[in-house]
Amino acid sequence: MPKLPKVNWKLLITMILIIVVATALVKFIPKLISKGDNGVGYMVLDKEQIPEKIHEILPRYKMLERALAAKVDDQIYVIVTRGEKLTAGYDVDIERIELVKEENDTRLVVHAVFKDPNPDDLVTQSMTHPYVVAKTELEELPTKIDLEIKQKE
Repeated sequence: MPKLPKVNWKLLITMILIIVVATALVKFIPKLISKGDNGVGYMVLDKEQIPEKIHEILPRYKMLERALAAKVDDQIYVIVTRGEKLTAGYDVDIERIELVKEENDTRLVVHAVFKDPNPDDLVTQSMTHPYVVAKTELEELPTKIDLEIKQKE
């Protein structure tokens, strides 16, 4: 009968403890770090991905500079519009979306980045209405929506 190798019990127990601690860290540390995170997951949509119902309501809001939310087929979409611009070269993007819980309601804060054309850029002389639409992970419409704007240089 062959002899079994001698087991180093201290090394075996140390390795098991390292594996248990590493598993616990991977599982629980992200939850502790993101505990105060109010960020809302979202995905910016291309023009062809935007639902038809949003395309139908956009003309009512594209003349304004604002953020709004719409519920279409149980999905919440956030729309940021820049208003009417006299030339091309203007753009808008969503940097992040936060959900702020207040005493009686919930407020959605949309952080947008506005980009304007440089004074020496050659741009088309035509009316434009820059906007962006994002599909969110929200389950219900917020009571209030605020737009925080940052100008891109």
